[in-house]
Amino acid sequence: MKLVLLGAPGAGKGTQASFLKNKYNLAHISTGDIFRANLKNNTPLGIEAKKFMDNGQLVPDNIVMNMVGNEIENLNNNNGFMLDGFPRTIPQAEFLEKIVKLDAVILFHVPDEEIIRRLTSRRMCKNCGSITDNNHDKCPSCGGELFTRDDDREDVIKSRLKVFHEQTEQLIEFYRKKNLLIEINASGSPEEIFARVVGFLDHDKN
Repeated sequence: MKLVLLGAPGAGKGTQASFLKNKYNLAHISTGDIFRANLKNNTPLGIEAKKFMDNGQLVPDNIVMNMVGNEIENLNNNNGFMLDGFPRTIPQAEFLEKIVKLDAVILFHVPDEEIIRRLTSRRMCKNCGSITDNNHDKCPSCGGELFTRDDDREDVIKSRLKVFHEQTEQLIEFYRKKNLLIEINASGSPEEIFARVVGFLDHDKN
């Protein structure tokens, strides 16, 4: 099974990816992880990407596509994979189409107001780095001090959502026309959301 996960920051893609990985034994390919690995290992692509990042510029499509292409090519998992954070543009989607036959693109729908509420209530532990909500005074895991990350400020979240909507609108239409798009209501508990995903995926396999 080969999937693409689409959804705004805070839509719960990471949680759903871990559920999908456990149920279907899929590899989780995250562009964030790929970037960090290439930068850490000083690969030729990582060095090239760093030049743009150091100047505050977006890494060009061709570098991102090469990184993802290498990752898929070297993947050692016969059950398939899910892509998280790729594609973000139509050229990236067209590139992916040439190297992989996707089974589905899962779009996690959450209203912007709910995303803002979810993310502004998140707190990170200064000591162990775990994430919790603002119902706690201290970290439930280690008792450490909690703080709000810059990424979880309301103005930053609104800016990230604006970029997400601008980027994905065309992608959604692209995959809808190819009958690959599965739209999931991603409000509710993680277990409820996952049951909706499985309902679609298992139905499509039968």
